Amino acid sequence: MKKHIITITGDHASGQGTLSNKLKEKLGYEVYRNGQYVRKLAQEKGMTIVEFQKYLNEHPDLDREIEKSATKYAEEHDNLIIDAKLGWYAVPDSFKVYLKVNIDIAVQRAYTDENRKNTEPFESIEQAKKAILYRHQEETNRWQEEYGINRDDMENYDLIIDTSKLSPDEVCDRALIEYKKWLEM
Repeated sequence: MKKHIITITGDHASGQGTLSNKLKEKLGYEVYRNGQYVRKLAQEKGMTIVEFQKYLNEHPDLDREIEKSATKYAEEHDNLIIDAKLGWYAVPDSFKVYLKVNIDIAVQRAYTDENRKNTEPFESIEQAKKAILYRHQEETNRWQEEYGINRDDMENYDLIIDTSKLSPDEVCDRALIEYKKWLEM
């Protein structure tokens, strides 16, 4: 019998947190957020998220510890949503969702998101775009080197949704429909 675990990953500012919250509302599942843990660690070190990204490149043990936290949590829980960039890798038996978004829409979302201001203090749209592209490339390179995986390989996921032109409710509805199908397989 499958565990009721949904892992959500995707492009930066694609709506992972929003989808996690919507699914929690609809399903009553608990949400585990790796990103909040990473942002907390960055803040504790007095770093922006980009600076912390560089720090993780130099401290692979901390990166592994961050990723293993989702695996450990999933082993002990059911009815769970994991909002984590490598959630699909950490919990391979989960329903794996990848959210895509047009880079210009992602940049606008990130630049205007008040919740990101403490760890991503962008001074301009151009700086936000450069930082988002940098983070994506750095993470992709680090995870390829560290784990031998490519998060950009869409074969890793059960469902891929482009959130660029969809409302949060439309994204949630698609995810729910496909998740229910997956549970029945």
